[in-house]
Amino acid sequence: MCSASALAGAVGAHVLREGGNAFDAAIATAAAEAVVLPSKCGIGGEVFALFYEASTGKVSGLRGSGRAPMTATPDYFISRGHTAVPVTGPLAVSVPGEVHAWGAILKRFGTQKWERLLAPAIELAAEGFPLARHIGSLFSNSRGNEHVLREYPASAKNFVKPDGTRYGEGDLLVQRDLAESLRRVARNGAKEFYTGALAKEIAAGFSADGGLISEKDLAAHETLIYDNPPSIDYHGHEIVATALPSHGVLTLEVLGLIAGFNIASMGHNTSESIHTMVEAKRLAFADRLVYQGDPEVVPDRTLDLLSEAYAAERRKQIDPARAAGTERAGELSPAGSASSTSYFCVIDADGNAVSFIHSLSHYFGSAYVPGNTGILMNNRAGACFFLTEGHPNVLAPGKRTVNTIHSYMVKRGGKLELVGGTPGGDGQPQWNAQVISNVLDHGMGPQEAVDAPRWLHAPGTYARTYDQPVALSLEAGFDDGAIEGLRAKGHSATPLSESVVQGAVQLIAIDPETGVHVGATDRRCDGYPIPE
Repeated sequence: MCSASALAGAVGAHVLREGGNAFDAAIATAAAEAVVLPSKCGIGGEVFALFYEASTGKVSGLRGSGRAPMTATPDYFISRGHTAVPVTGPLAVSVPGEVHAWGAILKRFGTQKWERLLAPAIELAAEGFPLARHIGSLFSNSRGNEHVLREYPASAKNFVKPDGTRYGEGDLLVQRDLAESLRRVARNGAKEFYTGALAKEIAAGFSADGGLISEKDLAAHETLIYDNPPSIDYHGHEIVATALPSHGVLTLEVLGLIAGFNIASMGHNTSESIHTMVEAKRLAFADRLVYQGDPEVVPDRTLDLLSEAYAAERRKQIDPARAAGTERAGELSPAGSASSTSYFCVIDADGNAVSFIHSLSHYFGSAYVPGNTGILMNNRAGACFFLTEGHPNVLAPGKRTVNTIHSYMVKRGGKLELVGGTPGGDGQPQWNAQVISNVLDHGMGPQEAVDAPRWLHAPGTYARTYDQPVALSLEAGFDDGAIEGLRAKGHSATPLSESVVQGAVQLIAIDPETGVHVGATDRRCDGYPIPE
C-alpha cells in the first residue's frame, strides 16, 4: 500500500489485514485521503483508475470525471466579461465524480459495506488529525489557493483557523461538516451525494453563490468502468494507462516515441537521454492540444496517436543535436473509428491491484465550499476548458474536459510488473515516463527510480498557460556536464525552485517469479510504503 499520506495508507493496509481486497482498500484509502489531503483531493473532486484482477489477468479502467454544468457555455462567460473560465469560486467547478466512483468500484469489485470503509475517514474528519509537513506547508504556499478560501465564508470556516491565522505543520485540522457529509454517504451510499438530501444542499449552495451546478447536473452524473484500456509495447513491456479524457494517452505517446531510441545506451539523466525525452514530450503535447478532447464529443484518435507508424513519422522531427522551437501537431489521416492531485496504489495478497488517482485540480481546487457541506470543490472546468471556438476542449454544456490526471500499470508476459502514478498536472506524463524509464531502461529498483532527480518541461496544456515561453527546469542533483550539454543543445536547463514539488510518485513493483511486492513512496511527500 503506497500513499502520499501515512494516515491514509494505514487505513488501506488495515482493510487488507481485516480481510478486504485491494478494491475495498482503495475506497477506504481514497476516503481517508479526501480528509487528510484537503489541498489535493476530496469528495468534491474526480477519479481515474486502473484495476488488475489476478484471477484473469484482466485490466480495466475507470472514468470518474465530471461534466460541465448544462447551463455553462462560452457565451455565458464572455457576456459577463470573462476571457477564460474562472479558476476559483463556484463557476470553476465541474460536477464531482469521486463518490460516484467509489460506488461503482464497490458494486463491481468490492466485498465490504459503505459504513465499514468510510468509518476511518469519518473519524479523521470529526476528531481531527495533525497536518504533516508537506500538506501543512500548502496552507501558506503561494502556489496554493489558501488565500482564496478566505473569500468564501463556508470555506474559511473549514480551512482557516478561528483566530484568522493559517494552518501549518503539526496543527490539528478538524472538519466536522465534512464528517457529517461522509456519514450521510456511509448510511445511504453514493445516491446521497447525487440524488439525495446532500445533493439538494450542494445545489442550493451553488445557486446561492452564483454557481451553475444544479440538482439535475448531479443526478445526471455517471461513472464508466471499461475494458481494454489503451496500451503500447515498450521494449517487450506492455504499458497500460487510463483512457481519454485522462492524460493516460499522453504518457503512452511520450513512451511510444522514445521507444524508438536506445535510451538505456544514452545513460541515465545524461544530456542525450534527457534531450530525447524532452523532444518527445514536445511532440506529444502538441498533439494533445490539437487532437484530444471528450471522446463523446471530439473524435477519439487514440489508436492513431499510439500507432507505430505515426510514432515513426513523429520521431523524424527529433534532432539529436538541437532543441526544437514551438512544435506543431502531427498530420493524422481523416478521423475514422478510431496540480493538485493525490495518487496511491495498492495490491492485495491475491495479486489484485488498483492504480488510483483523484484530484481537485489546483491546490484547494476552486477554494469553494457550498453551504454547510464541508465539501471543497474542484476547479477542473476553470483549469482546463477553453472559450476558443473550434478548440477540442472548448467549453460546452455537459462536456468533459481532457483531464491531466491518469494512472498506469506495466505488464510483461501477461503478468503484472509495475503499478504507479503521480500527481502534478502537466508534469505527470513527464514524470511517469521518467520513472518507467528509470526502471525499464536503467534497471533501477523502485525506490531509487522514484527518488532520482527529475526534470520538468513547459509549457503544458492548461488553458491559461499553454502558450507560455518554453523552459526546461531541473531539480537539484543533475550532473553539471548534463546541464551544460542540454544548454549546448538549446535548452534553458534552469534550476527548479525548491518550493515547486516535482510530484509525489507511488510505485509498486512485483517480481514475476517470486510474486514479492516492493513498494516505493516519493521522498517529495509525507507518505511511505505500508505492507499488508
